[in-house]
Amino acid sequence: MSRRFTEAEVIEVWNRHQAGELTRSIARRLGRNGSSIRRLFEDAGGVRPASRRRATRHLTLREREEISRGVAGGEPLRQIAHRIGRAPSTVSRELARNGGQRSYRAHRADKAAWGRARRPKVCKLATNRRLRLLVEDRLRDWWSPQQISRWLAGTYPGVEEMRVSHETIYVTLFIQARGGLKRELTQHLRTRRANRRPQTKAPLSTKGQIVDKVMISERPAEVEDRAVPGHWEGDLLMGRRQTAIGTLVERWSRYVMLFALPDGNTAEAVRVALAATVQRLPVHLWKSLTWDQGKEMAHHARFTVDTGVQVYFCDPRSPWQRGSNENTNGPLRQYFPKGTDMAPSHPRGSRLRRPPTQRAASTNPQLDNTIGETRRSVAMTPLRPQPIWAGLVTPTGGRWFSCQPVGAPMS
Repeated sequence: MSRRFTEAEVIEVWNRHQAGELTRSIARRLGRNGSSIRRLFEDAGGVRPASRRRATRHLTLREREEISRGVAGGEPLRQIAHRIGRAPSTVSRELARNGGQRSYRAHRADKAAWGRARRPKVCKLATNRRLRLLVEDRLRDWWSPQQISRWLAGTYPGVEEMRVSHETIYVTLFIQARGGLKRELTQHLRTRRANRRPQTKAPLSTKGQIVDKVMISERPAEVEDRAVPGHWEGDLLMGRRQTAIGTLVERWSRYVMLFALPDGNTAEAVRVALAATVQRLPVHLWKSLTWDQGKEMAHHARFTVDTGVQVYFCDPRSPWQRGSNENTNGPLRQYFPKGTDMAPSHPRGSRLRRPPTQRAASTNPQLDNTIGETRRSVAMTPLRPQPIWAGLVTPTGGRWFSCQPVGAPMS
């Protein structure tokens, strides 16, 4: 029978896990079986338990030792209480709940108090059936926890019992001991993960750096405050066999364009396909493009010369600097899951992938995380028959799949 983890071991396990160390490496360092480490993570849903702290109003071990010495020396309770700066009733209750004056031991009393202080709060989704059913129904419709949380706040303003944060939904899904949501609902999350994964930080590579980069810190202020249209964010959605599609989001209107990469995702192929996509729109709607540190934009200088569009690069490991695009790529993964062949000539790539439920496209109000924002479409309306998805355009101008406005039933 394996021994239980000590408090110090638990802290070390979580520290190493959050630093990105592999489970088998952690087990080897602690002399443990890998299955016991995995079980520790699974029971917590990959969420590190909050560290416990002793409230300042509670007796400390040193104060209990003073009480023990005073009792052993025959001091009156009022004198002991005065010496440690506590009320006499506090000392009296401490002795009564830990065996009285004859049996009181400081370390044993302190350990018992630490155990009694563990009073886990009942999960809100476990006690509020109406709220739980609403959350479950929206999860089955492929809404994200962020969308559910914001929808509840807008639908039930001022009703505190109908509010729940997205973090509470995630934690309740991951930690089954909370008893709120069933684990099978994790299959309706966009990542389909049943445990939270740590944010690993691998060493930065110095190979193949993009030359002559213009960093995001040099981007004009009008881009940051979304004052005018024409500033875009872009990225690639990778698929099977190194196939990919490009995603573009206009910051001012959240207008989305997808473009095919029939010749692969090399720097030259991306430059050609991206330039062809840019030329489909009026010049005044293409002023800048913000990209991450991906090497597919290594030919950014030639792209700028060909199109007049300045490319700005995010800082390393800073995807939030192009948040509009990141919040669009997440919902798009419901239609283009990892492992999908993105090649336009592939038989399965001929149309938009339908979500697992028929209701997903017709009940989700917006497939991004900008719920509650008014879409400014005055300048963009003549250019887009669909309010959100523009469709996947190829360099020759044809659609890769037929797309429909969000809210219309899918054919």
